[in-house]
Amino acid sequence: MKPSSALEARGSGFDDSTPLAREVADITRRRQRLQSVQLPRPAATRIFTVANQKGGVGKTTTTVNLAAALAKSGMRVLAIDLDPQGNASTALGVEHRHDTLSIYDVIIGEAPMDEVVKQSPEFPTLSCVPATIHLAGAEIELVSLVAREQRLRSALRSYLESVEDPYDYVFIDCPPSIGLLTINAFVAATEVLIPIQCEYYALEGLSQLLRNIDLIERHLNPHLAVSTILLTMFDARTRLANDVADDVRKHFPEQALASVIPRAVRISEAPSHGQSVITYDPNSPGALSYLEAAAEIARRGAAS
Repeated sequence: MKPSSALEARGSGFDDSTPLAREVADITRRRQRLQSVQLPRPAATRIFTVANQKGGVGKTTTTVNLAAALAKSGMRVLAIDLDPQGNASTALGVEHRHDTLSIYDVIIGEAPMDEVVKQSPEFPTLSCVPATIHLAGAEIELVSLVAREQRLRSALRSYLESVEDPYDYVFIDCPPSIGLLTINAFVAATEVLIPIQCEYYALEGLSQLLRNIDLIERHLNPHLAVSTILLTMFDARTRLANDVADDVRKHFPEQALASVIPRAVRISEAPSHGQSVITYDPNSPGALSYLEAAAEIARRGAAS
């Protein structure tokens, strides 16, 4: 006899062969697996610059959600918003009005970073250095300054040395261009994380970005390396997304994460509520994907 209602169907062990049932079962398994995992802490602070000169690939989304995912696991995380649009500041619920002390005051005005760091309401262990619209003119102002490529590194290094409770991770969100702000981010970091969208022209400009990173490594920051590539906006139903993923993994087997970030409405909605998807909808496929990517990054760092 067939169950007389959806509720009865669920109670009697409903057919798990439907796409919806399989998705629910998969989400449940992934959530349980993540809950049972304890992430290893890095031996020293890992500093990531999240960069891709191509716009719209998920740089800010990746910065915010990886930072939140690691903070959720108890890691001490600092996110630095280096994009004049200030979207990372918005997504982390941090005030960034025009009169707010921001990363601009650190880089141009030489304000100590500890005066600018703000607590994110997302998690107790997550902090943010906000960006304001003043940062839009910083590229021009930096040209005439002494050690213009190293101002963020100097400020960040001084701050990290001064804090009593060391940070485990620092994520720097860059503008979608290779200017002095992005160069400052590369010089300040030890690792580069490149988000790549699983769409047509995904690899366009990547070779130029890698050449620029190589130049930074040779001339300004010998400790810099591309450690992580994250596939974003992945739709497993399309051949194109799978072809792009295969292509990236073939060319970058060491750097490409096994975890991929799906194209998901919840991920897009979260910033409008001043949240990461990790707190906005923690059981959504998007949140679980970022939690899995964060866990993979943590494990890789511990293994290296």
